[in-house]
Amino acid sequence: MDTILIVDDEESVRRTFQDWLVEADLGCRILTAADAAEALSLAHTHPIDLAILDWHLGAGSHGLQLLEDLYVFNPEVVAILVTGFAHQATPLDALRMGVRDYLDKNADLNRDTFLQAVRKQLEKLRPAKRERQLRQALSAFRSEVERLLPLASAAATLQDAPPGAEALAALFQFLKQTTGATAGLLTVRSYDPNREPQEICRFFDDSGQALPLRSVSFSQSLAAAVVSLQQACMMEDLDRRANELGVLLNEVERQHRYLLAAPLAVTAELTVVLELFDKATASARGPVPFTEQDRQTVEAASRFAAHLVRQAVAERHMHHLLLDALSAAARATERLHGDLGQSGSEPGQPADPVRERLRADLEGATLKVMAPEETLRLAELISDLTARHGPAVGRFAIQLLENVDRLLRGEE
Repeated sequence: MDTILIVDDEESVRRTFQDWLVEADLGCRILTAADAAEALSLAHTHPIDLAILDWHLGAGSHGLQLLEDLYVFNPEVVAILVTGFAHQATPLDALRMGVRDYLDKNADLNRDTFLQAVRKQLEKLRPAKRERQLRQALSAFRSEVERLLPLASAAATLQDAPPGAEALAALFQFLKQTTGATAGLLTVRSYDPNREPQEICRFFDDSGQALPLRSVSFSQSLAAAVVSLQQACMMEDLDRRANELGVLLNEVERQHRYLLAAPLAVTAELTVVLELFDKATASARGPVPFTEQDRQTVEAASRFAAHLVRQAVAERHMHHLLLDALSAAARATERLHGDLGQSGSEPGQPADPVRERLRADLEGATLKVMAPEETLRLAELISDLTARHGPAVGRFAIQLLENVDRLLRGEE
């Protein structure tokens, strides 16, 4: 809800203005104050959007002084100046400080002209206020997105290890101790028709460390032959068996004679094969074949491992979805900021009475180095910059002009 503050030292005037606004039902919170101290106390607890200020507030203060103090609480506050001392108002100061209209007590000030002036300012400040609130919300959202993006990115960076690598490494150690295997290998094959390359194969040892093995087409690998059997299997004399099956062995598989392997049923896009090599016993001098009991153990373990991998894949998928969503949100907020910057929405412009009085003052100046219209335009440009982008930009524009002046004067 927009807040309108009426400040006048005459109670009858305050009550009249308040009654007019309440009857008009403008959807605003209406506050009243008799002096600057009371007005600032209200501004401390309520952000003031539109101030209706009497020029002469008594005790030596006037409306522009109060407006300057209100600016501290809300830099976007605009004002309508009500005065019976029009000649005392300084238009340039009024323009700079946010006065957007004058109402002369000694002229045609009545309910209609009063409400017309108020509605005019509300129509201007409301879109600007909504835009500022949207910008603030977007900035807060974007800050939160930027804070979460590194976390999501770190969570999604699981490409250098198989899904559930630590759990699978522990499973490998259990199977090696149970079956007597001396080494293990995990083959992870992912397939995505929309990716280039469509097929990627990765290999990991029994501690979960990536192995830089040269990969052949998965369809020609020993792992593919294991998948085709759809259950845990045992093989002896791997070189001979590979020739019989028409498959190629990788560097690790060629180093071993006996194999105990099982496929892990994960997803259609992800194939995982667990391989154990060369059972060792205390009495044998070399490796010996695996037993049926070993095969059954690995068969049971592979079902448990498949569950672990499916869970890890689901978590990875969620991480990537989160990362994609946050990235899209960051891009969207950036585009919205750009669109808002090019929306062409005009900040509240000073009404004709302010412009006319300022023009009259400029035309009456004794030293006119610029035409009154040019001077007025310069003041309005700086005012627009401040209204659009904040006080810092307005100060920068003034500082830039001062620097140009010093440069032309030859000053340091």
